Amino acid sequence: MARKRTNDAAGFWERPELMNLIADLLMLAALLALAYAALVALTRLPLFPLREVVVAGSLREVTRTQLEYAARSAVRGNFFTVNLDAVRAACEKLPWVRRAAVRRTWPAGITVRIEEHVAVARWRQADHAEARLVNAEGEVFAASSDADLPLFSGPEGTAPQIAERHRQLADWLAPLGRQPRAVALSPRQAWQVRMDDGVLLDIGRDQARSGVQERVLRYVAVQREAGEKLRGPVEGIDLRYPNGFAVRPARAALK
Repeated sequence: MARKRTNDAAGFWERPELMNLIADLLMLAALLALAYAALVALTRLPLFPLREVVVAGSLREVTRTQLEYAARSAVRGNFFTVNLDAVRAACEKLPWVRRAAVRRTWPAGITVRIEEHVAVARWRQADHAEARLVNAEGEVFAASSDADLPLFSGPEGTAPQIAERHRQLADWLAPLGRQPRAVALSPRQAWQVRMDDGVLLDIGRDQARSGVQERVLRYVAVQREAGEKLRGPVEGIDLRYPNGFAVRPARAALK
């Protein structure tokens, strides 16, 4: 047994082609390791400093100064070692930035391209004191605006549902020349809408026998005739009836 092992070892050393192959592999591994170490050392030298931050595209709410400051505050290293994800994350922390894309620009810069939020409504929720808005995708984001925007309110996570309902209501009320200025969804999934003339529509829940669309369109169809029969301003209209609606006159009209 011992003699067999000795013969095998001797046979290994007597195969020059195998020895040469192993030597070549070791040499290649050593060269690759040396090249990697040289590349790492080269990128860490002060030979490729970042000198500029370029903001691409047009901006409406975010200023270029804000973006440049946010990007530079996250820059660490040189052209090769800068963490682009860190720069992107820093830019996306700005209030009006929905998404940021960052890339290297040879020889000494980075380019930042921004997608801004497009606000379509203000968002109100009792347990949040900060100003928040709703964008065109139904996403809620922290920011404030002086624009005359409609008001959405509802449970957390329902902003996309309310945004879609607002678009539907705008179409349904268009024949009356009215626009929804406030749309509210209760925790029980009941809808209320304040129109631009101040009248409150109490629509209720979406049910199989009498859906939201059916109730609103029924009101639109008879509103002009019903309005002519009223002798004063209207405060609210209750649409939660299967075959009609109730009108609540304004307090001033009751005196």
